[in-house]
Amino acid sequence: MQAKVLSIVGPTGVGKSHLALDLARQCRLQGQNVEIISMDSALVYRGMDIGTAKPTTAEQAEVIHHLIDIRDPSESYSAAHFANDAKQLIEKIQARGNIPLIVGGTMLYWRAWVYGFSKLPPADPETRKRIDAEALLLGWPGMHAKLAQIDPITAYRLQPNDSQRIQRALEVYALTG
Repeated sequence: MQAKVLSIVGPTGVGKSHLALDLARQCRLQGQNVEIISMDSALVYRGMDIGTAKPTTAEQAEVIHHLIDIRDPSESYSAAHFANDAKQLIEKIQARGNIPLIVGGTMLYWRAWVYGFSKLPPADPETRKRIDAEALLLGWPGMHAKLAQIDPITAYRLQPNDSQRIQRALEVYALTG
């Protein structure tokens, strides 16, 4: 029998966190503990308390929550980090006999966890610095135009101001050719 992993996913503001807490309470009444793994790209950062619908201190005390307030805003946290962290947490939660419940709406994290990634190179800080320096001169729409010359298919899918994805696409190109 395969161990259970529950998930509640959806857009912002639809009540995922409240549903997760209600589910955890119902499971507890049945003698089963649930631990929540946050799948929210804002909640991983400390100090992001306004506008993020972060679970209250009381809610976090009532049901164990993971991946909240684990990074400073100056640190990066990627979908690859989430996929790795979620995998490790799921194993630990299940080893304790509890049910992992993934809750959030960061679908890039979801896809990374469910489907994994192609074999792309890891982020390279030096390459990113060079791309960022060029973006200061050209702007992100200019970098988007550069990407369109290199990889028109990827550029077509991205908005000209989607700095994170444009940066990553240019970074992968710089590292792999």
